[in-house]
Amino acid sequence: MESSVQDIFSAKTRLNDSGRIVIPAEMRRKLGIGAGDTVLLTIEGDVLKIESYRSRVRRVQESLAKYIPPDRSLADELITERREEARREMEEELG
Repeated sequence: MESSVQDIFSAKTRLNDSGRIVIPAEMRRKLGIGAGDTVLLTIEGDVLKIESYRSRVRRVQESLAKYIPPDRSLADELITERREEARREMEEELG
């Protein structure tokens, strides 16, 4: 994902005595995060990056999607496997 000049937003803040920082409200809105949300922190070189958990999941899903044919449902396959496993367990208990 490339950033353009319009995508760049910065702010200045300070660490408090316990090492916490406040993410400015406008940045939280841009990231789509709020109180209680999970964020992921990454250090790249000497840069700290903050990413919403939802954003990371979406990014990983998009990167893996190219390996899964559009007519294949991994959810359906998992459900089928779980049902088959439950059926085998039931047969073992009865058998």
